[in-house]
Amino acid sequence: MIIVNELYKKFIRHDKPGVKNWADLRRLMTARQKQAQVVQAVNGVSFTAQDGQITGLLGANGAGKTTTLRMVAALLKPDAGNVIVDGDEVRAGESSTQSHMGVLSDARGLYPRLTARENIHYYAVLHGMSAELTAQRTEQLAEWLDMRHLLDRRTDGFSQGERMKTALARALVHDPRNIILDEPTNGLDVVATRALREFLRWLRSPEGGSKCIVFSTHIMQEVERLCDDVVIVAQGRHVARGTVDALMEQAKQTNFEDAFVSLAFLEQRTPSLEERS
Repeated sequence: MIIVNELYKKFIRHDKPGVKNWADLRRLMTARQKQAQVVQAVNGVSFTAQDGQITGLLGANGAGKTTTLRMVAALLKPDAGNVIVDGDEVRAGESSTQSHMGVLSDARGLYPRLTARENIHYYAVLHGMSAELTAQRTEQLAEWLDMRHLLDRRTDGFSQGERMKTALARALVHDPRNIILDEPTNGLDVVATRALREFLRWLRSPEGGSKCIVFSTHIMQEVERLCDDVVIVAQGRHVARGTVDALMEQAKQTNFEDAFVSLAFLEQRTPSLEERS
């Protein structure tokens, strides 16, 4: 189980004018603070993701989903708030909770000169797994993900779907109880997307280990077809939470996309003629 309590994260963004000589550099250094902009990427996000469920973090691009998941995955330190994974507090850069999590980032980050098997084994070594257990888990994952034919090919030149399978196997090699996926269907074709969806449903089931799965997306259909619980994020804040049906009822909409727009952009929404009359 993953408990997220009031996460906040801001970044300082600087303009980057061209630097051609020392005079330009001096002007840049003196003006740097004036040019700085504070970006509040996450502004008090809270939610609980239960075991045996798929929790979707739904929001438009730039809503704060990726920053939130990076803090949950111990890759980024929050300015305030905390994350509890299976009773232990997550601390950025420390490995105490990372053994409980399998993380699939949007970047994928495969080593192109290594085979799929070598990519998976490398992460198993990082988790302190024995060679025997690593080999066993690799074969299991290859069977479940239908990727036996990929294992001994170098990942350089893999399709997006093949890369996704390899990255997912790598993230799951240590059999984590909690799985974090950042927009996992980005760039996937229909067949690969359907295969991933079915695999996530299986991981959520008792047969698959009743995993706690959290994934971010901006695709309505993925949420409707997969999620037991949905957290809507807008401008760095969580603005609504519930099942798909509950969110449509809350927004008084019969279409989930309409419900999302109504809830996520409530403050920016232009009142209808009826509401203004």
